[in-house]
Amino acid sequence: MRITCPYCGERDRREFTYQGDEIALFRPNEEVTSEIWDDYLHNRKNPAGETRDLWYHDPCGTWIRVTRDTTTHEIAGTEAARGVKR
Repeated sequence: MRITCPYCGERDRREFTYQGDEIALFRPNEEVTSEIWDDYLHNRKNPAGETRDLWYHDPCGTWIRVTRDTTTHEIAGTEAARGVKR
């Protein structure tokens, strides 16, 4: 699998570390209810199809949001995670 880093270009998947679903970008604030925190911490979707995941590009130290299809592993796009609107 090849992943495009927004700064370094297309690279082999072995240069990246998979973090998981992009939900870490949307952490609730401290004032929300315990039910919202419980849902955030313990419940994850496991869709077949398009997902948005976080990958860390080890050589340049960039967190990247990767949009890909879980059934084919085809990557539809990448962007630096710091540019994602929350």
